[in-house]
Amino acid sequence: MQKLGWDFFARDTLEVAPALLGKYLVRVLDGERLVGRITEVEAYIGRCDKACHAYGYKRTPRTETLFAPPGTAYIYLIYGMYHCLNFVTEAEGEPAAVLLRGLEPVDGVERMSLNRFGAMPAQLTPYQRKHFLDGPGKVCKALGLTRAQNGLDLCGEALFLCDGGQAPPPFHTGPRIGIHYAQEAIQFPWRFYV
Repeated sequence: MQKLGWDFFARDTLEVAPALLGKYLVRVLDGERLVGRITEVEAYIGRCDKACHAYGYKRTPRTETLFAPPGTAYIYLIYGMYHCLNFVTEAEGEPAAVLLRGLEPVDGVERMSLNRFGAMPAQLTPYQRKHFLDGPGKVCKALGLTRAQNGLDLCGEALFLCDGGQAPPPFHTGPRIGIHYAQEAIQFPWRFYV
C-alpha cells in the first residue's frame, strides 16, 4: 500500500471526498497498526457552506485547524462526548475538510473492539458488530483519537492514509447528516458512501 501525500489533499474538497472512498486509514497506537477502509465521508467548505464550522471564514480557537495546510487532521468534539476526524483539504487558509463518517475494519480489530466496547470481537452483540464503525464518533473511539491528535500531519507516522491500488468503488451521494441548522446547505449532496 502506498501512503498518500499532501498533494492528495491539496485539491478541491468535492474531488477529495469521493476519492477517499476505498482508501485505508492507518492509526498507529502504542506501536499497533489499526487499519480501516473508508466507506463514508462528508465534505464541508467554509467559503459557501453554512454547515461548516468556519463558514464565512470564521476563525475561532476551535476552527483554527481548518485553516491549516492540506493533509492536517481536524478533530473536534460534538455534544460534549463524541470526537470527529476530518481531513483538511484545499489551500492553506481555505477552511475546508472532509469528515470521516465510516470505516470497514481491516487490521487491529481486537484493539478497536476493546477501545469501543471493552470487549473482544467474539463477545459483541450482532447489533454492535453491525454498527461497529458506522459513525464518526464510533470511528474515533475505536482508533483512540481525541482532541489531543487535532492538528496531526496526515502524512506522518501516527495517522495516515494509503491507497491499496484497487479501482475506486462505486458510490452513492446524498445530503449530509445532522445539519438541520444549515439552511440551503442542508440539501447539498456532499455525503459520499459505498
